[in-house]
Amino acid sequence: MSSPFDRRSFLQSSALGLGSLAALNGLPAVAAEDAKVNPDLVRLNPDIEPLVRLLEETPREKLLEEVASRVKKGLAYRDVLTALLLAGVRNIQPRPSVGFKFHAVMVIHSAHLASLAGPDKERWLPIFWSLDQFKSSQAQNAKESGWRMKGVDEPNVPPARRAKETFVGAMTNWDEAKADVAAAALARFRTANEAFDLFARFGCRDFRDIGHKAIFVANAFRTLQVIGWQHAEPVLRSLAFALLKHDEKGMPTGTAAADRVGVRNLDTARKLPPTWMDGKTDADATRDLLGTLRQANDAEASDKAVSLLANDVSPQSVWDGVFLGAAELLMRQPGIVGLHTLTTANALHYSYLATGNEETRKLLLLQAVSFLPLFRGAMEARGKVPEIRIDKLEAAEGKPATPDEVYATLSKDKAAAAKLSLGFLNSQPNGGQALIDAGRVLVFTKGTDSHDYKFSAAVMEDYPWVSPEWRNRFLAASLFWLKGSAGPDSPLVKRTRAALS
Repeated sequence: MSSPFDRRSFLQSSALGLGSLAALNGLPAVAAEDAKVNPDLVRLNPDIEPLVRLLEETPREKLLEEVASRVKKGLAYRDVLTALLLAGVRNIQPRPSVGFKFHAVMVIHSAHLASLAGPDKERWLPIFWSLDQFKSSQAQNAKESGWRMKGVDEPNVPPARRAKETFVGAMTNWDEAKADVAAAALARFRTANEAFDLFARFGCRDFRDIGHKAIFVANAFRTLQVIGWQHAEPVLRSLAFALLKHDEKGMPTGTAAADRVGVRNLDTARKLPPTWMDGKTDADATRDLLGTLRQANDAEASDKAVSLLANDVSPQSVWDGVFLGAAELLMRQPGIVGLHTLTTANALHYSYLATGNEETRKLLLLQAVSFLPLFRGAMEARGKVPEIRIDKLEAAEGKPATPDEVYATLSKDKAAAAKLSLGFLNSQPNGGQALIDAGRVLVFTKGTDSHDYKFSAAVMEDYPWVSPEWRNRFLAASLFWLKGSAGPDSPLVKRTRAALS
């Protein structure tokens, strides 16, 4: 699979580059009393506990200013990111849905990516937005249930030699108590790569919560790559709890609609030949798959992908079909379900590239294909889904628009903006980056929802992973959810800038 960058290298450089992001030193000294924690709560590393407590206990209307004052005194970006994730998993329950208020946790890595790629003077904006989002979700969690993560059941944490088998057994049997202690054991005794391979497998097994389980897996591990594996235990415990969310009474048997696709694809993946990764990219095969995705059910879509891969078609061409199919669904019905076609594809693709287990890689690809008909069905349940085809999207006629003109039009007419953007992209060999840069700044200044960050981070990251002949159409379709320039600035922007000045 050709790409202008390697994702593992990108992750490493993201983590190593944080020192220059803030050019700041560590936390100021704290009194021993400040590091004490409720003995009933999960314990965090003593060096980060005081900052987590600060985020938890400071009122929402004062938090941004309090953190800004510490930033100006030397508080490092990485420490803020760490405390933000740990405060989220300790104070926000990923139930009754792995979504809604829990977006405050899942969006953290997207905000981090936006910070890395954004203009120097604006790099704190996404993180401060995330701080405010945490306080909102913390309040909602307190209103709903008052849940907070408790300490691990130490006597039942399995030894190192049994960490993996205990986790697999617990997740297979939907056993929350055993999965919790097994997740703690994985964090203590296994490598990040070993743990990721396991969570990636279970994160994609079912379609509950329209892809949020797979999204949480990818974003949790990616954030841990930045802040350090020493903080993994509470994160993995939260993740295991989220992945075991189900709606049935008792343990799911695999017969529910959300489960059947994964059960079938586990078996279907075994039909792929040993040469399944050796094929050639084929635009006609991508068109063929795209046509299937418009009509097929999840099983038929999976069978089509297997047929292509078995007949010398590269996985790249199948992923092209996934990305284009997801973008087309967004064009057909811009909305909460449509945008998750792309954020879920992003998470599954990341896990596909990052896992070291070939069977899991096969499953991730087939699940990505099979999920699209399920998304289409969810959209149809919400209302009309017009017949719009991404491969028929036409560039606007006349002189190519500038990115500024594209985003100004976006505030009034999404379809017109998509056509203008396609004209611009077709006229500029390197126009994608200019359009992405302009769009990212608008998310900084006008984003008001977790999905603004999650969606923009996903499509802007996946753009270079799409084959060149499809790339411009993919990015043009993303205009159906990006922010236009005519909308008002987020109130948090002015407040953050004032606090950091």
